[in-house]
Amino acid sequence: MKNSIKILTLFIVMIFGFGACSDLEENPVGLLAPEGFFKSPTDVEAAIFGAYGRMASDQAWGGETQQALMLLSDMVDVGAPWTAIQNHEINGFTLTSTHYYSLLMWKRAYDIIGATNTAILGAKTIDASEELKLTLEAEARVIRAFIYFTFVQLFGDMPYLDTPVAEPDAVSTMSKTSEEDIYNNIIADLKFGMEHLPMKYSNNVRTRATAGTAATILSSVYLTLGNWQEAYDYAKWVIDRAGELDYSLVDDYQDLFDATKQDGISEHIFAVDFLGGLRHSDNDDIIPPLTGNNFTGGWSILIPSMLVYTTWNPEDYRRKVSLADTIIYKGVARPYTEFVVPRPYLAKYWRFPGDALRGGRRSDNNYVLYRYAEVLLIAAEAQNELKGPTTEVLGYINQVRERARNWPGKVSGFPADVPAGLTKDEFRNVILEERKLEFAFEYKRWFDIKRRKLGDEVFKGANSLEPHPGFDSGKHYLLPIPQTELDINPNLKPQNPGY
Repeated sequence: MKNSIKILTLFIVMIFGFGACSDLEENPVGLLAPEGFFKSPTDVEAAIFGAYGRMASDQAWGGETQQALMLLSDMVDVGAPWTAIQNHEINGFTLTSTHYYSLLMWKRAYDIIGATNTAILGAKTIDASEELKLTLEAEARVIRAFIYFTFVQLFGDMPYLDTPVAEPDAVSTMSKTSEEDIYNNIIADLKFGMEHLPMKYSNNVRTRATAGTAATILSSVYLTLGNWQEAYDYAKWVIDRAGELDYSLVDDYQDLFDATKQDGISEHIFAVDFLGGLRHSDNDDIIPPLTGNNFTGGWSILIPSMLVYTTWNPEDYRRKVSLADTIIYKGVARPYTEFVVPRPYLAKYWRFPGDALRGGRRSDNNYVLYRYAEVLLIAAEAQNELKGPTTEVLGYINQVRERARNWPGKVSGFPADVPAGLTKDEFRNVILEERKLEFAFEYKRWFDIKRRKLGDEVFKGANSLEPHPGFDSGKHYLLPIPQTELDINPNLKPQNPGY
């Protein structure tokens, strides 16, 4: 049964909205003033749940944000050629400053940030114990940190808001904040979260931020910044407390993507939770039909290239879970050659969507943002940069590989444990390849390409899974700031290079 937080989240979003006037448009939505609404901790929780609800929308992790991140990577290509032009543009790196996804994601980011800022201010004003007020503030700050971490990687310098925008005219004068300062604020929020959030919740909810969530995101932030010691230290903090946090690798990789098994699953650290079958703008998951084929009622939009399939060893159980090369339709096995786009399809999100409409739309999926396997691989990558491939480092990656060999009812021989004797450079390549397969289609790959500056290699190199000769490393590691935002507020200039 789905956690009761899902019902409450949807209710709060439907009743109160909590757009919080921070999408930086010239006509922002009205703000619910904390002094007029926040009377109790429950009211602050309502605002926090509103932020979570905004994340569970087709503008965010139920559609466009995931879609954009997958198309930017080298593992998901455009499927049906008749799909919307914005998909071809972002996939082929021909997008301009008026691109659809840039504007949509920018607006949704500030919508969520506005909700968290409202909750933080509310937490400071209610009559409650200091400990409870700090816990509520910490949860909102961790959400804010995660949103800024996601979008600063996409847009670079952008306005940093840490209070609700009460005056609509203010949005026309805001200036951009440097990436460095944004990252400093992200880190401060996450450290605050580690200090004041619980290690876990009594009902084992994985869709609310905990101290473990904050530490995990911190390790990812420091990995992105190339601060290897801090990345390792925070990942190791999580690993050393895995029992207390109730984190572990699940035995069956498929369980991670089975909506009927995701609530409270031990490997999920932070996830976006959808409530199956209910229609609302902030509970509309369209990723299953976007990735689905004609036999499942899908739209054939996000389809891996054939090379993703043919270069992935079939003994790796993760390929079986991640891709579908055959569909049983009306009792008959239909090979991928009979799909609308004759390539194996991405299967993680429509194979077991739980309570959902045709094609998996409005699913019961919990979209995982961080899971324990990533903590192990962050620790391995960071420690390798510090000391090379030590026994400890090999142990972390080999835990992940051991699970990848674990098919239902049998154990395969691939991927084998990583042997001793590799150089630091050799192991770096191994760990990046491992992340590519372990987190295939989980919207991690683009960020790995960006932080390791792999664009020319993966889009233009001889072994490219998706050749895109239009990729420009001087331009395409950032999306354009939406032109409408620049038109409203000239202080947001200059535009990102090349656009």
